[in-house]
Amino acid sequence: MSKQQALLAKIHTEFRPHFVAVENESHLHSSGRGADSHFKFVIVSDIFEGMSRVQRHQTVYQLFADDLKNGIHALALHLYTKEEWMARGEVFPSSPNCSGVGL
Repeated sequence: MSKQQALLAKIHTEFRPHFVAVENESHLHSSGRGADSHFKFVIVSDIFEGMSRVQRHQTVYQLFADDLKNGIHALALHLYTKEEWMARGEVFPSSPNCSGVGL
């Protein structure tokens, strides 16, 4: 199982999402293609109802604490309730390139 698949499995178990995407963005950073260091999560879940943006991030970071200690450098988190996701038109957020690319 790839790192991306393992992360996705944890998300499905913990958050029971309406929509989820896990994207390996390591190639956008100085770690390069083939690395498992930078990931973007888009998670749409009822679990986030009533939670502030900070609480949502804390919940995800807590779940992936071991992964962050063992190779993952960064997570780009896009966390929504179903209503928030639908209100934004279910648009998949893009990520900027890291300034360290190509260094």
